[in-house]
Amino acid sequence: MSREIVVNSDNGETRAAILEDGKLVDLFVERSVHPRYAGNVYKGVVENVLPGMQAAFVNIGLERNAFLYVDDALAGHNGRNSRVVREADGEEISVPRKKSRSIKDILKPGQEIMVQVTKEPIGAKGARVVTDVTLPGRYVVLMPTVDYVGVSRRIEEEGERDRLRKIAQASKPRRMGVIVRTVAEGKSQEEIASDIQFLVKLWRRIQGRNRRAQGATLLHQEYDLAFRLVRDHFAADVTRFVVDDAKEHKKVLDLSRMFSESMRDRIHLYTGQEPIFDVYGLEEEIARTLRRKVWLACGGYIVIDNTEALTVIDVNTGKYIGTTCLADTVLKTNIEAAEEIARQVRLRNIGGIIVIDFIDMDDDSHRRLVIEKLEDALSRDKTKATVLGFTHLGLVEMTRKKVQQGLAESMMKVCPTCDGRGRILSEETLSFRAMRAIKKEALTTDQPAMLVLLHPSVAAMLIGAGGSNLSALEEETGKAIYVKGSFDQKVEDIVVAAVGSREDVEKKALPVSAGDRLEVVIEEPHVSNSRDGIARLEGYVIDVEGAGRLVGEKVRIEVTKVFKTYARARLINEDAVEHGQDKEGQNAVVAENGDKREDKEKSAKKSSNEDHVKDEQKARQNSKKDSKQDARKSNKQDSKQDSKQKSGQSDGSPKGGANAGKAGGQKTRGGGEKGPHQENRGGSRSTGQRGREQGGSKAGQKSGQRRNGSQATASSVKKRGAKNQADTAGNGVSGDS
Repeated sequence: MSREIVVNSDNGETRAAILEDGKLVDLFVERSVHPRYAGNVYKGVVENVLPGMQAAFVNIGLERNAFLYVDDALAGHNGRNSRVVREADGEEISVPRKKSRSIKDILKPGQEIMVQVTKEPIGAKGARVVTDVTLPGRYVVLMPTVDYVGVSRRIEEEGERDRLRKIAQASKPRRMGVIVRTVAEGKSQEEIASDIQFLVKLWRRIQGRNRRAQGATLLHQEYDLAFRLVRDHFAADVTRFVVDDAKEHKKVLDLSRMFSESMRDRIHLYTGQEPIFDVYGLEEEIARTLRRKVWLACGGYIVIDNTEALTVIDVNTGKYIGTTCLADTVLKTNIEAAEEIARQVRLRNIGGIIVIDFIDMDDDSHRRLVIEKLEDALSRDKTKATVLGFTHLGLVEMTRKKVQQGLAESMMKVCPTCDGRGRILSEETLSFRAMRAIKKEALTTDQPAMLVLLHPSVAAMLIGAGGSNLSALEEETGKAIYVKGSFDQKVEDIVVAAVGSREDVEKKALPVSAGDRLEVVIEEPHVSNSRDGIARLEGYVIDVEGAGRLVGEKVRIEVTKVFKTYARARLINEDAVEHGQDKEGQNAVVAENGDKREDKEKSAKKSSNEDHVKDEQKARQNSKKDSKQDARKSNKQDSKQDSKQKSGQSDGSPKGGANAGKAGGQKTRGGGEKGPHQENRGGSRSTGQRGREQGGSKAGQKSGQRRNGSQATASSVKKRGAKNQADTAGNGVSGDS
């Protein structure tokens, strides 16, 4: 397994990420405004001794007094006939006790003692302290008050454990204890002895400061994050140690002087333009770590909920449906969840009692596999964790040492609205609560009007559709009630802001009046009429006509009507205002940047009109063709008529032409042949009729165009008919003569 350490240092904040095979497993955040206390050594003054709790509170100069339990009250021997368990660097130490003693026999109020912080102040609780001081070094942990030698449980080879134990026993001072750390595996006696000597000198300096100090005083401050990373995490399995700050990089190089050259070559200074955490994809990973739900690779997920007493983790199959059978699907989900839970517990730095609700498994062998996977994944965690196994309810219980605040507590704060519950009252519930508050207030005053401030979502529910709820409330209370929605109000707040005469309350409730010209920002489109936009002024709603497309933009408006719960307004055309053309408010138009949709509509309409004109032109052309055909037929008929008239003249009848013309006219009205005099009307009707018969559906759609074409045709036919009639009259005279 390859490990990398990535350090990001900004003004006031240092973050360090440890990656195993490219996956984030540890995150450390240190800020100057929130100093670290765990590991600090103080000279403290006993403030209170509580026999009922077998504990004492010690003033060490912090905001809250530190808590000291009786078993931690004296170094070495305060205790009992049994053995008391200590823990240092993951190693459990059993310290013998001579006899049981009460806290009041050990400590007195005002007594000065040396203590070390083992647990950070969390929430309303002060720091927890012990009198057994431990000083961690690179290869060993020195315990000046306990005579003990131990070897890290992560070193498994018995031969190496014995060798290291003998080196520590020979190198440590008398009556002091030493625990050999994991990184000491394979190190020489000189390296281990040098580390022990450094820590002994440090302890001597702490003792000297303690003798000189008066009252609550800091005697030794734990080293900063960069130093702790080099001391506790920079081991042989770390392939890269990358720092993005030149000052921190130099510090790391100085601290690693005792290491081999090959180890020092793994330390790099990052000089790229892109933030180092973005290069490694850590920002998004940190964001996911703060979420409640964590997805698994198989499609299942886990849900992590923190409470005051414990942390609860639930496992679900989610989108994973498996391939063979239900038992295999559940087992695969649980095994993958066990590994992810160990990673999340370590990454989020969750401590205390942890309860895991795996998916139910009937097979005991499957349960054992899940527990083994969980324990194996937790074995890589430097913080001690203990898995207690399945309970009768099928839940897994485990504990993890809690030294400081978890990641969520250090990076987040309790929601001021829900107070950490994760839920708030619904708008409907709050509207009924507001109604009851208004009724109660109405009973205590004889004033005719009142102003109520609510969150807009609650105000809308209280007012009701069309103001129906508010009208009913006014009728019931006999008061004029003005409701003002404001985003400055918390959702659960109900404030009766003013009580008085209707005129006074209305002035406070209505920030605008008809005719006012304002500059506002359109916040959202109207719920039921998307064409209009909604603006707010001091929480008062203004419905702006035609502004639905201008959300997020600043516009000029003129208020047209004012109501109790809202006002109506229209947009003002800036160009018209500049030229004095907006006197009557008749030239208001939608703002220029909101007219894109209208431009598109106009363009589409223009295109449609052009198509319509083309259709009309085609219809006229078709009509002209029909008219020309009718004219040709009419001319042929005229020629035939002339021939008949000439034939009549040759028979010696001087009235033949006139009678023929008269007869022709009568036949035309009856539907028979047409005389030349009637060619005008007869031709027009005949052309229209043929247009209807031949044009079909086109004639029905474009009747106006055909009539125009027919009239033009009839005009030309009329001229030709007049000429024929003159010719006929001439021929008749010639016959008479």
